Amino acid sequence: MARAATLLVVAALAIAGCSAEGAPAASRQSVSPPSPAGSPSSPVTQATHLAKSVPVRLQIPAIKVDSKLMKLGLKADRTMEVPPSGFPAGWYTGAPTPGELGPAIIAGHVDWKGPGVFFDLYKLKPGDLVRITRQDGSTPVFRVTGVKEYPKKEFPTKAVYGNIEHPGLRLITCGGTFNPRTGHYEDNIVVFADLVASA
Repeated sequence: MARAATLLVVAALAIAGCSAEGAPAASRQSVSPPSPAGSPSSPVTQATHLAKSVPVRLQIPAIKVDSKLMKLGLKADRTMEVPPSGFPAGWYTGAPTPGELGPAIIAGHVDWKGPGVFFDLYKLKPGDLVRITRQDGSTPVFRVTGVKEYPKKEFPTKAVYGNIEHPGLRLITCGGTFNPRTGHYEDNIVVFADLVASA
């Protein structure tokens, strides 16, 4: 069975750390109605999965993202760490590396004293490509299969972090309404993608 991310991270990126440091983004469009159904489509991958290798760079041409990747572990309360600022994005080390069997997890802020690395993540559409550069020199490419918005209280932990029988990728940030009382956004944006090339 494919290795999954540690499910102890319960909605790990229902990230309390995903706050707006400074002015929140202007009215952001909703991606789609929240869905409890999980991963929005069947895997499109035909590519061979890769061995483990730490990801070091993330590129998403459709939204002009080109970011180094830092490592994210678990905090003392067993929730996932988040990047300490708006850049760079981070890879969760409790999940498979991108290209291995299972769901690789990359998190980033929507804003932080201005637009963050995933400010435009909600704009991605099925078919858009995501390229990862890994320490071993390989550059697996993933194709977006769906973009969903979930209330943080209804984060689909199993769909995001659970076992899958192919190499997948999940990109996660905050979205929805900004709550000035809590200093956080109400929802999470999750991009689901599958491996299509393993060069």
